[in-house]
Amino acid sequence: MKTKEEACNFGLSFENTYLDTPFRRAEWQLVRIKDSKKTFLCVYEKEGFINLNVKVSPEWRDFWRSTYASVMPGYHQNKEHWNTIILDGTVKEDDIKRMIAESYDLVTDSPTKRIYEAVKRIPKGHVATYAKVAEMAGNKKMSRAVGNALHKNPDPDNIPCFRVVNSKGELAPEFAFGGMGEQRKLLEAEGIEVKDNRVDLSKYGI
Repeated sequence: MKTKEEACNFGLSFENTYLDTPFRRAEWQLVRIKDSKKTFLCVYEKEGFINLNVKVSPEWRDFWRSTYASVMPGYHQNKEHWNTIILDGTVKEDDIKRMIAESYDLVTDSPTKRIYEAVKRIPKGHVATYAKVAEMAGNKKMSRAVGNALHKNPDPDNIPCFRVVNSKGELAPEFAFGGMGEQRKLLEAEGIEVKDNRVDLSKYGI
């Protein structure tokens, strides 16, 4: 992600959003929520680079700043709750998208708690897809929010996100809580068969 267009288009891929240019300086573009008009993504150019301002939760704010030199306190915004991402090629694409997704979740008051409660209800020795967890949490359309919430799992010992796989039964390429191959180990420890990094969903009525 390097251009304004790429950043804005990704922001607009989230449900119920629109693009706004409310300032005199037309280079500032905001992606907002239609109902509340709240902004979750600011896109602008500064010193030759495209910058993004995103809302951030306190527990992740300093993590992102310490991980990337190009992620810093929010420019022209509350530095406790906003980060600026400089698109200079040093921040991984997936992490940029994850930070934008987290900003969207924060601004829309994502039902993260319901997602965690749904994951807790997946029985030992069973799996569920992201879509199934979204349905269990009350909204079939928030599979994206499920992935984002599980990435931020605050209590993996009690919220068994390793039991969640994608719509094809595939495991995560790099499990967030333990490193490569850990998800497979945890599933197999519960008697779940994994072949070619995939679980046969038909065995679990999916």
